Amino acid sequence: MADESDSKQSAVESMMEKISEKIHGNDSSSSSDSDSDHEKPASPSSVKAKIYRLFGRERPVHHVLGGGKPADVFLWRNKKISAGVLGGATAIWVLFELIEYHLLTLICHISILCLALLFLWSNAHTFIHKSPPRIPEIHLPEEPFLQVASALAIDLNQGLKLLRDIASGRNLKEFLMVIAAFWVLSIVGSWCNFLTLFYICFVLLHTVPVLYEKYEDKVDPFAEKAAIEVKKQYAVFDAKVLSKIPMGPLKAKKV
Repeated sequence: MADESDSKQSAVESMMEKISEKIHGNDSSSSSDSDSDHEKPASPSSVKAKIYRLFGRERPVHHVLGGGKPADVFLWRNKKISAGVLGGATAIWVLFELIEYHLLTLICHISILCLALLFLWSNAHTFIHKSPPRIPEIHLPEEPFLQVASALAIDLNQGLKLLRDIASGRNLKEFLMVIAAFWVLSIVGSWCNFLTLFYICFVLLHTVPVLYEKYEDKVDPFAEKAAIEVKKQYAVFDAKVLSKIPMGPLKAKKV
């Protein structure tokens, strides 16, 4: 009888051990599954971090353009407003460039027309049986102009600081880039006047960002290949030409 009870007890203990092993196995498998679930969201971010973006940007195009209403206009978030702004710029360019209208002449003619209409309406409202025009008092606030002036001053100071650093001989790469940019601008300036150049830049701002935002997944790989090729060519140019140029005193001190 004692042997039977011992065998029953051992059988019960073995069953309990099996059940506990199954429970621990399920816990470990569930914990591993949960760990894998926690690790899965990290993989897309790591993949996204490796994706090349044009000019090394990490934010969407809307944020790169500053966000707000100007970015909405450039990216055609509201097609009516964007089309109206582009149409107005086109009308101004046609007036001043094709028709060869002058800015001062245009302002004077518009002022003459508006003042004449308001003056005649104010004096003839009794004859035409209509109420006189309500001319509002126009008062321009100072704060927006101060903000624009402050932003322009900050940008100009940064540009002047950059030009000063380049002229001091601290960065040869930036020096060559700025010289190339000025040279390209001088060629483009010889092709057209400032108004046409400004209008071309305005049209590009209304077309290139929205097209890039639409096809950025196709543009970025080509931009990556182009950037790699430019770096290779610059490395060859550096090894053959730039490395043989004697360094100035500031650059030697920096080294």
